[in-house]
Amino acid sequence: MTVTDGGVLRLLAIRSTPLSVDEVFAAVGDPAAGGTALFTGTVRDHDGHAEGAAVTSLEYTAHPTAEAELRRVAAAVAADFPVRALAAVHRVGELAVGDLAVVVAVACPHRAEAFAACRRLIDDLKREVPIWKHQTFADGSQEWVGACS
Repeated sequence: MTVTDGGVLRLLAIRSTPLSVDEVFAAVGDPAAGGTALFTGTVRDHDGHAEGAAVTSLEYTAHPTAEAELRRVAAAVAADFPVRALAAVHRVGELAVGDLAVVVAVACPHRAEAFAACRRLIDDLKREVPIWKHQTFADGSQEWVGACS
């Protein structure tokens, strides 16, 4: 799903193709916004939860309801903050170290609101949208992580 309705929720998508920071940043451009906060989540070469174990491969999988949940999470953030524009895109499939896994951005009248709304957006997306991460480590072990990162 890709939403580009021109309203407050400018771009919402779950994609199997590489993500673009420029696309997400452009989607939240708004002349009434004095602050825009953008967050990128990238695939790192180790896992913080597995005592720094070296990650050799990673794959994200989304539940069929993930797109609807992403929209719900985004709408809730927009309802709780003075959001002028919001965008969130998450990648699924096999990713390499350094690839963008998620890009979110929020534009608000002031910077403090933009920072707070962006943090809430990525935290709620990670906690509530059913996207799972499957990691394989250098020692051959594997791990499923219950939500996106």
